[in-house]
Amino acid sequence: MPRRERDRKRSRDDYDADNRLGMGQTVAHLKGSTQGSDEDGDQLESKHKSHTDELDGSGEWQRAESHSSKKRKKNNYPSISHSSQNRLQTFVKLGDLQNLVLYLLADGPSPQWCAVRHHTGVRKVVALMVPGLEAGMFDGSIPLSVPEQEQEKAIAGTTTADSSELAEKPSNASDLRNASEDSSYQTVKYRKPQAHPDDYYPNKLKHDRLPAPLKPVSDMFEHIWPIKTPGDDKFAKMHSPMAAMLISPIVKTREEKKGKGPKPPPDSRIWKNERTVITEFIATTAELAEEGYVLHPAHYNGTSFAVEETAKRESNNQTTADGWVDTPDVSSLDSGVVIDKDIEKGSLLAGRKILAMDCEMCITSPPGTAPAVFSLTRISIIDWDGQVVMDEFVKPEQPITDYLTPYSGITPAKLENVTTTLQDIQKQLTSDLLTQYTILVGHSLNADLNALRLTHPFIIDTALLFPHPRGPPLKSSLKWLAQKYLSREIQKGHGSTGHDSIEDAKACLDLVKQKCEKGKAWGTSEASGESIFKRLGKYNRPKRDKVNQVGDDEPRVGAVVDWGEPARGYGAQAKVTIGCESDDQVVAGIKRAIEGDNDESKVPRGGVDFVFARLRELEAHRGWWNRSKTLDNDALRNNTASNNDSTSDEDVVAQIVAHIKRIYEDLPPCTALIVFSGSGDPRDLAEMQSMQQKYKEEFRVKKWDELSVKWTDDEEQKLRWACDKARKGIGFVTVK
Repeated sequence: MPRRERDRKRSRDDYDADNRLGMGQTVAHLKGSTQGSDEDGDQLESKHKSHTDELDGSGEWQRAESHSSKKRKKNNYPSISHSSQNRLQTFVKLGDLQNLVLYLLADGPSPQWCAVRHHTGVRKVVALMVPGLEAGMFDGSIPLSVPEQEQEKAIAGTTTADSSELAEKPSNASDLRNASEDSSYQTVKYRKPQAHPDDYYPNKLKHDRLPAPLKPVSDMFEHIWPIKTPGDDKFAKMHSPMAAMLISPIVKTREEKKGKGPKPPPDSRIWKNERTVITEFIATTAELAEEGYVLHPAHYNGTSFAVEETAKRESNNQTTADGWVDTPDVSSLDSGVVIDKDIEKGSLLAGRKILAMDCEMCITSPPGTAPAVFSLTRISIIDWDGQVVMDEFVKPEQPITDYLTPYSGITPAKLENVTTTLQDIQKQLTSDLLTQYTILVGHSLNADLNALRLTHPFIIDTALLFPHPRGPPLKSSLKWLAQKYLSREIQKGHGSTGHDSIEDAKACLDLVKQKCEKGKAWGTSEASGESIFKRLGKYNRPKRDKVNQVGDDEPRVGAVVDWGEPARGYGAQAKVTIGCESDDQVVAGIKRAIEGDNDESKVPRGGVDFVFARLRELEAHRGWWNRSKTLDNDALRNNTASNNDSTSDEDVVAQIVAHIKRIYEDLPPCTALIVFSGSGDPRDLAEMQSMQQKYKEEFRVKKWDELSVKWTDDEEQKLRWACDKARKGIGFVTVK
């Protein structure tokens, strides 16, 4: 035997080959009786020999396999599972699910909360959002056989061994209001709920312990994960789960993380200027409706919802008979288009007239009236060059009951000799300033236009151009936008001497000018983050997944399959958008997006790499689907809720699970499926926030003992518990 072979360390295979007797057999052999020792030894030896012959093939030697050949025989099929080696320090967040998608298909970091094997083997990913699913449905704390109206009582009286702290607190808004009367509810100063480390880990799904409608879930997924929705603990707010999943943040440098307050955006590092004409920033009909603007007839003339919108204005007393005026001579949105020959080459204005406007209002409703009535007391308008076109004080028809001087800057002395009325301002605007080619610029102009009792079709709202970094419904203040993007301090008199409407109008105008120079995405989430679809598009498919194996590189492609018109929301950056009106259509749309169209009519051949979809029938049935300000989405919500009124929770959940199972069965091999609820039950949070908003409105105009809503530390604590409850969602992960 060569010396190298003789001196090398023995491998486990060599050791096992020479020691076929296990420890138990050896001990039994040594302790065996003397009389039976020979017999037992013969038996053990015969077993050893037969086992050796069985392994080696009739006792003959076999050629040893090389390490590479053994490696080739390993199972390289991708998988995503919970590992007992993981040590979780916090809840899994929706951002972690997004990073998992990016890790499987692009450049995301390796997840630390789950074990992913052979992630390069994953070919497609489907992320399915199912609002309405809760962990309590799986452990029995939310009985599916109980009618929806009785579930709140059942939940309030049920506690489980593994329930969170919220299970011991009031579970609905009515219980929250009466909680102070319950001796078991202690009023203490709110502290952030301390979760037990075990709450971070997933629970194994056991088929025999699940309710009948949910049993198929255990056939697809091994664990149910607690997923935390992003939010703000300080202000008790929950942020958009859609934004958390579909908007990918851009990592900040160490220098950008230093200091506090708004800082100039890092345009030199990630930004490339794209000059854009101002007409690209005019708010669409859907955006104006969602923000609560009273629509000019040009937005709905000749459309299917013209009758409905006209009736809406009549019911809200917003017609010309009620003192409202519409910008004249604008029959449709095309009326404002300027022909090319009249547009100066390279002009950002596209032949349009730009006016920036800001108004100040005072309260004219009697003290104690809610909601308060705000009347116009000052209007300031400047043109594109920054010149003041109008700056007028206005005397309201009704006597002023609150000047709101700390905010409006209006005092009795300023209005002492004013004779200008609202009708005078309306006449001056519609006859001299506002035409079919005029674009009005301002910050949250719907409040200003309501005070003016005026509608105009072409609006640029800086609150829409520069959305809040955390997504809707939050909005960035004009003061903050001026600090961040203009490096300018405005509204220094806020809370004391009030605002300067000319200063605010100039700030709005300068923000729009900057937007025209920088581009449409400037100041949006894409400046500090980017759409997940755009990020995936920067990476190419592996050769294995290319449709044309010998062709050019093929970038990753994404799709959104959702109710309504997904192209106007977070799906704007997706290559494929499929609008639906039912969950059945969503299921069919996912299959179509994954498989592709042979004629490539909508979906490219071979399908897309990533699909985001949402099932909403359970959300509508449980009352989680909030009222939409867009007419089409609100109609879908109402129709879906009414169709499921007579259906039990058990049947709706069973139908949702059947949809998930169909989606799973339609997926091709090596496809990852991520199912998540997006949030917990948001109804208590919405009601407490509504109560808080009503209190703030009344507090401005009523005395403490006249308030219909009290807001003390008790209500503040209940709001925060409701927020914590709403932010606790669930999720499931697997690979087909």
